[in-house]
Amino acid sequence: MSSTMPSLPERIELSGEGLVLRDWTEADLTAMPELFDHPDIAYWTPLVSPFDEAAARARLDRDRQLRAEGTVILLAITVDGGAPLGEVMLRRAPEGTEIGYAVGPAHRGQGLAVRAVRVMAAYAFERMGAEQVILELEAENAASVAVATKAGFTLLDVPLITGEEKGRPFTLQTWGLDRP
Repeated sequence: MSSTMPSLPERIELSGEGLVLRDWTEADLTAMPELFDHPDIAYWTPLVSPFDEAAARARLDRDRQLRAEGTVILLAITVDGGAPLGEVMLRRAPEGTEIGYAVGPAHRGQGLAVRAVRVMAAYAFERMGAEQVILELEAENAASVAVATKAGFTLLDVPLITGEEKGRPFTLQTWGLDRP
């Protein structure tokens, strides 16, 4: 990473919007498959499928590596710092400061993703100096489009991102939220 970018803290806990976003821990490994081993998550995200305890271990290890490299923050979404209900990601990349999220099927419909995205965006603006944060999502993913609009993001007039992952083609739109 550029020397002008601040390094990422080794530990992070963010509170706001009735949530506590905290680092994943070893104790979360058994809960992660229940959250992420689901057809919706397999389809719309790059998470591996099936998502079992070995996948959870690999994800936790990769999370720690990317944090140390200064590129990615993955935090468990909780209401009280306890049981994880999903995750929110912040990634520093050449195209911008990107946020991503996934909420376990049993915990949807509570506004967790919208609130987590707003808390993570505030962190990016206040602590990382981001001028804009982005979401990259498929237009057909109605739930993610709803999260983007409810969190205050607008569709940007930039080229679509196309590719293939897990044997299926995808086209991503870029949504942006500017520093308040």
